[in-house]
Amino acid sequence: MTVTSATTVANLRDLGDTPLSGGRTVRSGLVFRSGQLDRLDLDVDRAVAALGFRTVIDFRTDVERAQHPDRMPDGARLLIADVLADKVNADSGDGEGPGKIPAAQLKDLLSDPVVAEQHLGGGKAQALFASVYRSLVSSGSAQSSYRLLLTELADPQAGPLLFHCTAGKDRTGWGATVILSLLGADDETLMSEYLSVNPAVRIAFASMIEGFTAAGGDPELALALIGVFPSYLEAALDEVNTRYGSMEKYVREGLGVPDETVEALRARLVA
Repeated sequence: MTVTSATTVANLRDLGDTPLSGGRTVRSGLVFRSGQLDRLDLDVDRAVAALGFRTVIDFRTDVERAQHPDRMPDGARLLIADVLADKVNADSGDGEGPGKIPAAQLKDLLSDPVVAEQHLGGGKAQALFASVYRSLVSSGSAQSSYRLLLTELADPQAGPLLFHCTAGKDRTGWGATVILSLLGADDETLMSEYLSVNPAVRIAFASMIEGFTAAGGDPELALALIGVFPSYLEAALDEVNTRYGSMEKYVREGLGVPDETVEALRARLVA
């Protein structure tokens, strides 16, 4: 993994150089992850411009995209893959309000400590994130989104590909986990990559955390919303094992990605 220097894109990371089994690594310069691109400025971020993104996959909801539309690199294709669409629809109209999809509503929640404590205090945040992470495996919208990610990555015409959500930690974190698992990363490497976004995410949301705590919010609750924790990823991995028994079967049966596409993915991305 390589952290890419960027001033107008939060949490931009090249999955290249991630160690894989047998002493192999992920090829650099082909698959990247990040937060949203609403502030992307290639005139300022010349290092980002030099990466030459040809495909961008946006995992965000309709509301997120409308509020903070991506600024696209010149010549890149934008593909929309709303991971949480089914989860949002399933959770609407039940009186829970903000917090049902914490991964998509961080800014709203951090603006009101009272609402945040009401909906997510007392361990509710951890339970909700576990529910969201399980839906990343099981919901139809998530499965179609991650199928698109893997299919595009297997295509040599896709060029350097960037996938992202809002903060680049939950929906994007699961996408990275699936990719690296298929390529042969071990469990320790998967968890390390997943957790390694925490410093960048906390920097990106530092002003919101400070405002939240200054207004009386629980700093531990803020971190539960902002950061990623082993238990979150473990919930998704448990869902894979419970439903499918292995990542390979999840990709084949849950995502509907054929074995030949997985082999093409490995041939393209494994050095």
